[in-house]
Amino acid sequence: MSFNQEFDDHGVWRRQFALRLKLMSEWLQDHELLEAGVRERLDQLHAQVRNDKIMVAFVAEFSRGKSELINAVFFAGYGRRIMPASAGRTTMCPTELGYDSEVPPCLRLLPIETRLQSKSLLEWRNAPDKWERVDLDVNDPQQLARAIQKVAEVRRVTRSEATALGFWNDELPDDNPVMGSDGMIEVPKWRHALINMAHPLLKQGLVILDTPGLNAIGAEPELTVSLLPQAHAVVFILGADTGVTKSDLAIWRQHIAGLPEGQASRLVVLNKIDTMWDALSTPEQVQLQIAAQRTESADVLGLSPLQVIAVSAQKGLLAKVSRDERLLQASNLMELETALGVDLLGQRRRILGAAVASAMQALRQETGRLVHTRARDLVEQVQELEGLRGKNAGVIKQMRLRIEQEQAEFDASGAKIQAVRSVHLRLLKHLFSLLGHSHLKSRVTELARALKQPGIKLGVRRAYGHTFELLRADLLKADQLASEIQSMLEGSFKGLNAEYGFSLQPPTPPQLQQYLKDLELIEKSHLQYLSLGNALRLAQPEFGERLARALMSRLRVVYDTAVNAVELWNKSAAAQLDAQLRERRRNFSRRIEAVSRIQQAASGLDERIRELQSQQADLNLVDAKLVELTGQLLESPEAAQAEVVEA
Repeated sequence: MSFNQEFDDHGVWRRQFALRLKLMSEWLQDHELLEAGVRERLDQLHAQVRNDKIMVAFVAEFSRGKSELINAVFFAGYGRRIMPASAGRTTMCPTELGYDSEVPPCLRLLPIETRLQSKSLLEWRNAPDKWERVDLDVNDPQQLARAIQKVAEVRRVTRSEATALGFWNDELPDDNPVMGSDGMIEVPKWRHALINMAHPLLKQGLVILDTPGLNAIGAEPELTVSLLPQAHAVVFILGADTGVTKSDLAIWRQHIAGLPEGQASRLVVLNKIDTMWDALSTPEQVQLQIAAQRTESADVLGLSPLQVIAVSAQKGLLAKVSRDERLLQASNLMELETALGVDLLGQRRRILGAAVASAMQALRQETGRLVHTRARDLVEQVQELEGLRGKNAGVIKQMRLRIEQEQAEFDASGAKIQAVRSVHLRLLKHLFSLLGHSHLKSRVTELARALKQPGIKLGVRRAYGHTFELLRADLLKADQLASEIQSMLEGSFKGLNAEYGFSLQPPTPPQLQQYLKDLELIEKSHLQYLSLGNALRLAQPEFGERLARALMSRLRVVYDTAVNAVELWNKSAAAQLDAQLRERRRNFSRRIEAVSRIQQAASGLDERIRELQSQQADLNLVDAKLVELTGQLLESPEAAQAEVVEA
């Protein structure tokens, strides 16, 4: 199947999963099993699947046909080009295409002058009034294409302005744009563009990142150290007629080769193979030339030839628009779409499948314990009432007094349970402080200061190393503290279980060590950026400041994720204790009510026992239904995809 078809099926699975999750939440609510910890876990899982984004980044030097490739793969259904793809430089600023239902269809453009201010791109995203907005009519392809043409706009500035904006460096003459006869320099008018439109693929969570050439990439460190490393697939485009040029190799080595294996699918597209369709050569000879170019490009980039796909984006777009199957086959575009579908979606399905399995296992444990508690209470009530058969009113009265005494003793135990909570919260406060924004900022302060210093930064690599050593030590300390809290919970819960007959079991603690891998990836992407080729660029204080802001933005995402994991663990433990307390209080009320009914009517005993036995049967059905519902949600995305295809 093509990438579009694969993605459609992936979207169907996500919608089916969301529906099943909603039905399960309602069922748990109806059966009073939707405790706070369970609700939090379901909400997080629902948000993860609903908001799952798949970012495909297209990277190339100018004039490699990158925008045309995006048109061919994603927007051929409009019957024309949507992204500007004329000869020469087209996309002048990084452009993201995605969908947000809360924002009307529009193009938002961030002025290039914002580079002069001390804010990261992430911070600018939260200041929508600073972006120029152009409304889009997604039902009018001509208006859509005309509006998006704005991403190609430029402005002419003086050399000093170009230097301040990061597009001119006297020490790097080869990277500088051509200066006009009037001494003016052409630079992008916009720093970043966001296109929000309800394209079917974008609505399902696809995000397309269209990047400009080498000079623009290097001038925006946040793009290189944040957006590209977070892309799920990077498509690097070369020209079939040129192969790997010097500037192509510079982009590859500085921005793509260092991306971690397995973190993102990396595909190289040898575009414009139609330039090799020579009427004086046989089809076999043309194919041999293309194969040779693929092999040579793969060798230069250090890849397998299987990772290099030769296509003609222009002919592929034309073939889709004109419905020419022979031309589409000759363009080889479907091979690229298949590779994207297999590699990219396969990776996302595995990640989502693992998240679902983990969440369902925890949910089964938490709700299963609650069902077990209710079943045990019912058995105890039946046994208690069976013991009253043939007893006189005095014995029944004594039983009621004993239950009331047990209830009073249990209510008086609140101080002991509150002590468990207070110790737990005190340790958690320390844990949250280790993962908080203030502590993180203090750890990055020294590095940020080093990056902002003018001149060649000989010690900046050492500053990175020291900063990340501190961050790793903090995470390991936080992980150790989480283990101590878990041990405390296990001891406290064991004592409460023994004293009050609870069935408390601490939820699995967050594995904070897993975020060490995220730190490693962030550090690697930054160290890759400290290559000799960027040394002179790094000498500019404003550039170093942008790099520091990009680092802080990305670290915050990691730490916020860790904090969310700790909060879920805390809520699960607290909710479990609350649920057991609530069930115990309900149990006392039901026991007293049952004895009262028996005191009032001789037939009350048998009637109450039958009611309890009926509740036991209903609870067995609830337990079976719980297994069935979680089993449906545990169905792997791959299996669900097979069901969709068969249907």
